[in-house]
Amino acid sequence: MVARNYDIVIVGGGHAGAQAAISLRQNGFTGSIFIISNEKLLPYERPALSKDYLAGKKSADRLLIRPEAFWQERNIEFLLGVRVSKIDAAGHVITTSDQGEIAYGQLIWAAGASPRWLQCKGSELGNIFSVRTMGDVDQMQAELKSPRQIIIIGGGYIGLEAAASLSKMGHDITIIEAEERLLSRVAGAPLSQFYADIHRAQGIKILLKSQVSEIIGREGKISAVTLQDGTVLPAHIAIIGIGVVPNVGPLMEAGAAVGNGVDVDTYCRTSLNDIFAIGDCASHANPFAAGAVIRLESVQNCNDMANIVAKNICGEPSEYHAVPWFWSNQYDIRLQTIGLNLGYDDIIIRGSMEAQKFSLIYTQNGHVIALDCVNNAKDYVQGKALVEARAKIDADKLANIDMTLKDIFAAETLLAE
Repeated sequence: MVARNYDIVIVGGGHAGAQAAISLRQNGFTGSIFIISNEKLLPYERPALSKDYLAGKKSADRLLIRPEAFWQERNIEFLLGVRVSKIDAAGHVITTSDQGEIAYGQLIWAAGASPRWLQCKGSELGNIFSVRTMGDVDQMQAELKSPRQIIIIGGGYIGLEAAASLSKMGHDITIIEAEERLLSRVAGAPLSQFYADIHRAQGIKILLKSQVSEIIGREGKISAVTLQDGTVLPAHIAIIGIGVVPNVGPLMEAGAAVGNGVDVDTYCRTSLNDIFAIGDCASHANPFAAGAVIRLESVQNCNDMANIVAKNICGEPSEYHAVPWFWSNQYDIRLQTIGLNLGYDDIIIRGSMEAQKFSLIYTQNGHVIALDCVNNAKDYVQGKALVEARAKIDADKLANIDMTLKDIFAAETLLAE
């Protein structure tokens, strides 16, 4: 006997799930909406976790995507602190971790991803944290009352943002990165070197081409990290930032097509009837990655996919086609990225890296496919048109800071006519 029945069930209380519910109401959906989240908190903003929240500059209530009254006024219900353990796709019924059964008309899977954990001896010790949830950061903050030796494992954006926040608090920080440079998966070598120099100037130690072989403990907590070359680094705290694993287990068991995430079409539909998937867990053929099947881990992608699903449910057929964008704040440096640099074969440096105001323009066969803009909002805004058009412009012209990208693009367009 199914205890509850809802028109829309949303699994996941992060950015994607919250925006899906909001967009459904904005598009005139009047049926029942039910959000299931494995956290015990209402939806909140995640990017601040590695920045202002970790640094104590923002309180928990300021991170809420919407206050409790907002959801109540729109008749959006929540079930918090439980997981979905099973999906009966044919019967349109899900089972939760507390053994409850819930029937749905349509299901939106927005369960996100979980931190990839170290696979080495000692990885189960205390004081080893990820920066994925508010609870993660709350537990970490309890250990930061006095200066600590902190090891950050992983030189991606999460690790670098956490390092920037913690260094301002007086902690001794070492970043361990397995690859030969920071940000190797997402940025070109010039940006990697730029950030390495910035962090080292703040006293942060960076060990490249280094891997952890063992974590040593004392009284159940981390006391040191041993690297594969035998180096032993004392540590009070370790932060893991080596990627994530999409949360798609119940979908896979229900028969959904799954690769690096759950596969969705241009309407964000899975291979299962009446089940959509959005956000970090959704694997899709992205038009700005030359059609390559990828996952995007960004708030923008969560919101864009949520809006597409809401329109489709409300009878307005819509396909996902959005230029990806990202951002990162470290110290007083704001990075804004537009597009995807997958497959680039050249990087044009526009502006002054020494002055900390520049853009990296990524091209493929001469066509602009992405920009990394450091303290350069104008290039970021104007660069979107170049990425959308895959504009083919001479490298010397793109590097000319005496002309705006808008004017450069306009001049090239006139020449082509």
